Amino acid sequence: MEHNTIVAALLGLLEGLTEFIPVSSTGHVLLAGHFLGFNSPGRAFEVLIQLGAILAILSVYAGRLWRIFSTAPHDPRARRFILSVLIAFLPAVVIGVMAHDIIKTVLFETPILIASMLILGGVVLLFVDRMAKTPRYHAAEDIPLGRALGIGLIQCLAMVPGVSRSGATITGALLLGADKRSAAEFSFFLSMPTMLGAFVFDLYKNRDILDAASAGNIVIGFICAFLSALVVARGLLNYVSMHGYAVFAWWRIIVGGLALLALSLGW
Repeated sequence: MEHNTIVAALLGLLEGLTEFIPVSSTGHVLLAGHFLGFNSPGRAFEVLIQLGAILAILSVYAGRLWRIFSTAPHDPRARRFILSVLIAFLPAVVIGVMAHDIIKTVLFETPILIASMLILGGVVLLFVDRMAKTPRYHAAEDIPLGRALGIGLIQCLAMVPGVSRSGATITGALLLGADKRSAAEFSFFLSMPTMLGAFVFDLYKNRDILDAASAGNIVIGFICAFLSALVVARGLLNYVSMHGYAVFAWWRIIVGGLALLALSLGW
């Protein structure tokens, strides 16, 4: 019990630190849980603690969200931005519901796949970050509806753990003309309905198998995820505006390589 509590806290911190950077928080949490011997009923812990990260990003963007929704009745730009986020969210709803059981029972349970996706995603992110591409959109609100749908479709690649939801959406936004800051911002806003939807659906699917011990671990992980995500969300935009995403790409490659090595040794 004490071991699980400590591991739940560590995994919560890891979730919050990695949720909004393009390194795959789910991949990190699943691999860390594998090596630390942590198991959760229905793999609900790994999904439900994301609520902490959701609340962190909501608190950081509370003022901006209020301005967007309060001006929407008379501001076409605000209405279009809300619609663009909803359009980008829709593909994840369809595929997430249809593929939920395969994702949780097969993909979540395959550490070698997760490690491989970390490496592959790192290579792709490194390539895209170094592309000499002149951005067309310098604010998340200016991304057109068609480009938003494209980002939403690319986000669905993150159903495979290790790909990274933020990594997929940021890479998609960069390829579709956004600059590095607006790509990260659009990923932030898209994370809100996506992660909240995943939380509600997974809670519903696992409502009969969660016991008191599991719920306690989820609460601990949630709190730790909220605190660590708060730190990351406040500093990430300034960092990527100045330095880009290369450091995250190399981190993915190193972590994925070490995980594959450990798995090959039977850990």
